[in-house]
Amino acid sequence: MTAPTAAYDLAIVGAGIIGLGHALAAARWGLKIIVIDRDAQANGASIRNFGFITVTGQAAGDMWRRARRARDVWDEIVGPAGIPVVHRGTAILARSDEALAVAREFAGGEMGEGCQVLPPSALDEKMPVARRDGVRGFLWSPHELRVEPRTAVPAVATWLEAVHGVTFLRGAAVTEVAPPRVETSRGPVRANKVVVCPGPDLVTLFPETIAKYRPTLCKLHMLRLAPQGPGWTLGASMMMDLSFGRYLGFDGCPSVAALRARIARLEPETLANGIHLIVVQSADGSLVVGDSHHYAPTPDPFAPDAVDQLILRHAKETLDLADDRIVERWTGIYPSSANDVPAFFDTPLPDVRVAMVTSGAGMSTGFALAEEVIADLYA
Repeated sequence: MTAPTAAYDLAIVGAGIIGLGHALAAARWGLKIIVIDRDAQANGASIRNFGFITVTGQAAGDMWRRARRARDVWDEIVGPAGIPVVHRGTAILARSDEALAVAREFAGGEMGEGCQVLPPSALDEKMPVARRDGVRGFLWSPHELRVEPRTAVPAVATWLEAVHGVTFLRGAAVTEVAPPRVETSRGPVRANKVVVCPGPDLVTLFPETIAKYRPTLCKLHMLRLAPQGPGWTLGASMMMDLSFGRYLGFDGCPSVAALRARIARLEPETLANGIHLIVVQSADGSLVVGDSHHYAPTPDPFAPDAVDQLILRHAKETLDLADDRIVERWTGIYPSSANDVPAFFDTPLPDVRVAMVTSGAGMSTGFALAEEVIADLYA
């Protein structure tokens, strides 16, 4: 397919979840939109994650606000786009007194609205497959939902095309953005305004703008465990002490320093590999388990089994697994800001915005960021 000859109100570079979020926000403004991507289908971090729309644990301020809004947008579109919600809610198990203290402090604060700290006995209802040994209690959050990213992201694109008239130009690399002209490997596209959503590509378009936020790249390990069999139901997304220590949303809790010191003392190898445990379940009964975090300007392509085994150990300590066989492994790459800027958008040209989520929270916050960008571009 060569580039369409029609003129568009808006061209979006990048068809990952951030680009699709901008297409949705722009469609709600009634704009004529084209989305351009170099790949034939979504292939990056947008489909290599948990599909876990996370509110609880997001950093205070803009990220927490965006997560709440993005969760609501997901809720608005899953039905019309035909996307199943695999499960709702999150249980964060506290396996130490320090973690339980963090859970209680968080639940008592503003960002803990709607959350509860429940005793181990409540796992019988919320998460019966969790191991009870060592559990002091758990934080229950009703705010999260989980979709299957490998099917949900293509479904969003299909729905945008069919219902909102969004045009997709795939297999086209964008080489220059200068509205009203966008140069691609398939020929020029005419568009009055442009949003660039480059994902992990830090150097092709507007590298000087992106460099202001000092991004690097993060590589993570992900595992899929075999289907757990009849009757084995996770019921919600699951995390544990490591997540209380890692997520910035818990930073305001007085006990988090003691928890992080405990993790550093008892789990130095886990900490060195940036591991915190997330487990979600797919419709076929298999479990998606992760993840680790390794940072570099160009992450190596290798995935050492020792890292996977650390992740698996924490899963086995936390859940009463029926089958711990690893049936699939993959890595993901996403941009991460060295300035601790979790997301940004910037204006390299008057009719151009560059938008990035630089914290691994694209599924959780991207729809809300996109609404801000479109409002800024068309204000």
